[in-house]
Amino acid sequence: MRSLVNHQTTSTRPAPVLPSVGALRPLGLDEVALTGGFWADRQRVNGEASIPHCDTWETRVGWIDNFRHALDGTVAQHRTGREFSDSDVYKMIEAMAWEVGRTGDPALDARIVELSALIGAVQEPDGYLSTKFGRPGQEPRYSDLAWGHELYCYGHLIQAAVARLRTGHDDELVAIARRAADHVCAEFGPDGRDGVCGHPEIEVALVELARATGERRYLDQAALFVERRGRGTLPDIEFGREYYQDDVPVRDATVLRGHAVRALYLTAAAVDVAVETGDDELFDAVRDQYAATLARRTYLTGGMGSHHQDEAYGDDHELPPDRAYCETCAGVASVMVAWRLLLATGDAHWGDAVERTLFNVVATSPAQDGRAFFYTNPLHKRVPGEAAHPDEVSARALSRLRAPWFEVSCCPTNVARTFASLAAYVATVSDDAVQLHQFASARIATTLGDGRSVGLEVETGYPYDGDVVVRVTLAPEGELGLSLRVPAWAVGAATLDGVPVEGDVATVRRQFAVGDEVRLSLPVQPRVTTPDDRIDAVRGCVAVERGPLVLCAESTDLPGDLHVDAIRLDPSATLLAEGTGAVARGRAVEHGEGPWPYTADPRERAADGFDLRLVPYHTWANRGPSTMRVWIPTT
Repeated sequence: MRSLVNHQTTSTRPAPVLPSVGALRPLGLDEVALTGGFWADRQRVNGEASIPHCDTWETRVGWIDNFRHALDGTVAQHRTGREFSDSDVYKMIEAMAWEVGRTGDPALDARIVELSALIGAVQEPDGYLSTKFGRPGQEPRYSDLAWGHELYCYGHLIQAAVARLRTGHDDELVAIARRAADHVCAEFGPDGRDGVCGHPEIEVALVELARATGERRYLDQAALFVERRGRGTLPDIEFGREYYQDDVPVRDATVLRGHAVRALYLTAAAVDVAVETGDDELFDAVRDQYAATLARRTYLTGGMGSHHQDEAYGDDHELPPDRAYCETCAGVASVMVAWRLLLATGDAHWGDAVERTLFNVVATSPAQDGRAFFYTNPLHKRVPGEAAHPDEVSARALSRLRAPWFEVSCCPTNVARTFASLAAYVATVSDDAVQLHQFASARIATTLGDGRSVGLEVETGYPYDGDVVVRVTLAPEGELGLSLRVPAWAVGAATLDGVPVEGDVATVRRQFAVGDEVRLSLPVQPRVTTPDDRIDAVRGCVAVERGPLVLCAESTDLPGDLHVDAIRLDPSATLLAEGTGAVARGRAVEHGEGPWPYTADPRERAADGFDLRLVPYHTWANRGPSTMRVWIPTT
């Protein structure tokens, strides 16, 4: 049985996830502010460039105009985008809402009001809202639950409204979302349609709306959707019902399978339902499924999904680096699951999954200027990509360089909403302690569960520097507990104020005074990582990591015209930190050619050794077309 604390008073704090009970209470954007360094820089670029970029493109490709066409009766003739394009408008608004909550930007606030008025005018009197279905010349409502995404779109609408509500705006967008949620409860409740959406998302949104409003019926509807999943209400398809997790009831599954984003959104929802209803059986089941997925179906970067054709998980240890799909949205969704498990259990190790995925999947997607994105995140590229046209929509799966926009642009808006709310994933509190889970320069001002106020300032050069200094700026009376997560790669080598730390949490408990400091030191020097030998695709290879960062070899840094497939790494040689990456000892090989690629005699001949420069994986392809690999064969 998990030890849970009631957090009912947190329902209106500005954070995307606010369980009413749990081992730890997350802090909101009003309690944590990123002040500098890696994540603050990305948050700034997100606000200044990525969010306006999404607005510009959604206007250009007509997804916002779909709502106008719905009003003037021409949507059947003029609608653009896929069946789920409404959801990307909603995700963009969610990003805007968190950004307004973070900065108070009046122009962005006015844009939310403008878009909300347009969307509200399209909503039907009974709460139904879609630009794809239900109007003259279109298919009827809910005529295609497997692929229509109507409930999925509601989910993102509701999450945008929750962001708006929690940042102090009980406005038209909130009213729209509540009408839509009430419609869903009436239409799909116990006496309504016995169905689920082909793409889970409505479930996680309904739980958060229940938390934000106190309306139990939204939680009950989410729980009903979770219980219906896996009972064959959706049609069998070429990928099997596991594609949309309708093959096995949620409680009976042992590992995540099928479409990765769908599976992870459903898992996040199941965690939420279990937490809010006290369903330990459900909680244990989905916790174990996610743990098994991390252990057997996850890439070194934290990415998930090794099948391109169905954007899905492969079998256990089926993790080919060159065919890694690792959709950016799956990275965001994995962070959602791990964070919920951390809040529910208080187990710091779930923060490792959050960290790895944020640094090596979510941070990899956007270009340095925040105006182009990766949809997929493979770990090996043999052919340099062509630069995407700055004014054309790209096909997602074919992009080898970041593109400004996609036919399916779920990833740019998902990154935008995650970065805008990123401060809410940094720290938590309990009755008498503060827990630091992600390391970033930040100001923290909060209240403990026992009512005492605490102020902290965090200074760090992480991830390139392993020192994390926490300074007390407001000291509570009596003892205060301060806990800092020790990543798995640092266990046994971390120190707290110079004293070795045992285990995965560094904890100090004493009476603090203003100005007191605590220093956690983590070993961020480069290290060699070897794969489980059941991962056939990378047997005989190694990777190099530095702190939380996965490094890669990029052809841009190789001598001459050397291809990344012609390099070998000497794992016994000393690794040196250089800039934000590392230098290893490499060797080039020459491959013989023949009429048949299989032979009894090796055709590979070793050539000269050289210094092999490795860069953070999240930076690759920012210097033009290149080849790249994370896993490198050894000498």
